[in-house]
Amino acid sequence: MATITVTPGHTYGTTDTVTSTNLNDLGSPTAALTAGSILTADIADANVTFAKLTDVIDDDTMATATDTTLATSQSIKAYVDDSGITQTTGTAPYYGCRAFASYNGSTQTLNNGANIVSVTRNSIANYTFNFDVAMPDTNYSVVTGGSNSGVTNASYIAVAQVITKTTSSFTIIVNGGGPSGGDIDQSILDVAVFR
Repeated sequence: MATITVTPGHTYGTTDTVTSTNLNDLGSPTAALTAGSILTADIADANVTFAKLTDVIDDDTMATATDTTLATSQSIKAYVDDSGITQTTGTAPYYGCRAFASYNGSTQTLNNGANIVSVTRNSIANYTFNFDVAMPDTNYSVVTGGSNSGVTNASYIAVAQVITKTTSSFTIIVNGGGPSGGDIDQSILDVAVFR
């Protein structure tokens, strides 16, 4: 239970004169709440509103987060859900892919992707992938894969190599993969960029 101390507005001594001011002070006592005496049971749930919780933010993007504020569970969930990273078990950290694409070098078609705005076919089996949003530097990693699924007798090994990297693009050449091991445009060329 909270402790409240009430102090009368005026206390009469044996020699005090009754005046209108002293009488008025009797009707104006002061009350003070003793610090630390409020218990959880003293606070009605209806009186605790979000507006009164000044150190709690409700920001799905976490743009207003600081080291002295708390986020609502709904904001944290929305932020994590929007990041596109699926939670799994284990303690290893997660690193998001910064760009990816599935490109058909035979038809020069960008089939799918994110943060890859276009692909330029420079020559046979030579492609430049252009970022929509630039990388912070050129210290990113490019993971490649692909196949020539529609090519007759395309069982030869093809090797994709990154030959140049800038903050705005990277270029890949594919050696082999065609009949007799010659270079050929890849019908499926998949790339993923991590930084």
